[in-house]
Amino acid sequence: MKELIYSHSYEPALAQYGDVEAIIDGDYRSSWNEHHERVSRLCHGLAHQLGVAPTDRFAVLALNSHQYLELWHAAFMGAGVINPLNLRLAPKELAYIITDSGTEAIFSDPTFAPLVAAARKEIGDADPIRKVVLIGEGDAPHDVGYEALLAAASPEMPREPEETDPVVLMYTGGTTGLPKGVLIEHRAEILNIYHAAMTIPSLDLGTYLLQTPMFHAASMLGILGPPIFGGRVVFIPMYSPEGVLDLIETHGVTDTLMVPTMIGLCLAHEKYRPERLASLRRLVYGASPMPEATLARLQQDLPDLDLLQGYGMTEACSTVTLLLPEDHAPGSPRLRSVGKPVLGVQLSIQDEEGRVLPRGEIGEVCTRGGHMMREYWNKPEATAETFRGGWYHTGDAGYQDEDGYVFLVDRVKDMIVTGGENVYSAEVESAISTHPDVAQVAVIGIPDEKWGEAVHAIVVPQPGVVITVEGIITHTRASIAGYKVPKSVDFRTEPLPLSGALKVLKRDLRAPYWKGHGKSIG
Repeated sequence: MKELIYSHSYEPALAQYGDVEAIIDGDYRSSWNEHHERVSRLCHGLAHQLGVAPTDRFAVLALNSHQYLELWHAAFMGAGVINPLNLRLAPKELAYIITDSGTEAIFSDPTFAPLVAAARKEIGDADPIRKVVLIGEGDAPHDVGYEALLAAASPEMPREPEETDPVVLMYTGGTTGLPKGVLIEHRAEILNIYHAAMTIPSLDLGTYLLQTPMFHAASMLGILGPPIFGGRVVFIPMYSPEGVLDLIETHGVTDTLMVPTMIGLCLAHEKYRPERLASLRRLVYGASPMPEATLARLQQDLPDLDLLQGYGMTEACSTVTLLLPEDHAPGSPRLRSVGKPVLGVQLSIQDEEGRVLPRGEIGEVCTRGGHMMREYWNKPEATAETFRGGWYHTGDAGYQDEDGYVFLVDRVKDMIVTGGENVYSAEVESAISTHPDVAQVAVIGIPDEKWGEAVHAIVVPQPGVVITVEGIITHTRASIAGYKVPKSVDFRTEPLPLSGALKVLKRDLRAPYWKGHGKSIG
């Protein structure tokens, strides 16, 4: 079934949509035919100039761009295994990933080329990289320019890959311990797109704004989706609220994916007006809990917008569940869920012994299906542990209701145990976020001599307002049980620290409170 692979790259779109404008990247424009010409040259250049074989790894450390899309599509055409690197990593972390993956070549832009050089210096004589390719123009260390690589190559495609061939080696964020390389096969990535397409009603992508960082699994819809429908992709190099508002308004963007932090920052921006987002037909959100107040504002301002929430992880390529537009009725209890498993995906809630729990009971969310990774790279024990009992164990705590909707209560590791009671930080954060003067909130456990851990909130107020500790506690107590209410609150003016995937780095927030204690939370 080779058709399974190429039918979800851009190639089948060429006959029907080849001359359609496909890509908008600043001043750069191209059709799908022109995109194909460049990708075919890139495939040839990877093989014949850089020595990258179909099973070799090539890395990318760069901002979003049409060149990044070409690199992704070259991997899906079978030219090599793409290793997209997190932009927030330090040189030592990058050095570990480069050596662990055995990366043969690396593509970077002027912004991040110095970071590549610093990482290679960390590696020293064991450096596996043979060539550094510079995307764009600039005075940065490199061996060959991207455009020169394409100009010297022929428009020649590699052999068609098998479904079981690897296509992506994507390292997890590394927020705890060393990053793990997630090795994903062609079949798994393509099946996940099929699963989502079969689940989302009347899915068609017109003009898609690719604003999530392209090293992240959340970008796969924008990477693989638009060619199917003859759509086009608009790029923003790096997320900014003003930039997103401008691009949506200028290019009539119809579809995009954002994490809740990004949505909140757009709605809070001084240049935001609902009419600037009038062209949007569909907005997918996920990666972290959506504050209730943000969701309510979005529905109020854009009542005709189809909202979908996705839940998943890199290891699942990336979608496990979807909350569909019909489940987004204001006030619906389903708004607290992440939806149902997408078609083709199995899901169960299990206890610590691997027993499947009845509906309504909290346990670990587990999933399985053809959409899963092959393995953690060079980590057979970690692979076996996470796939114990034939299920992928997500590390998320949650439950399913009688209708099969999945409700997440927290990361297992983020659960706060206070006086023997389990408190899930996401539930407390959701309650606090409904306060009209709260812009951002994170809830963590901090050491407490009496209770072991105490619930602590860190709040960023809306600009120009003053909130009191008593005001936060009183507001929260109205919607959740007393033992879940924060025992203390800190306020900060600067935004909460975020990972490269725009998730709050709770490890960084916890660190000052646990310093000097024998125990800490990872």
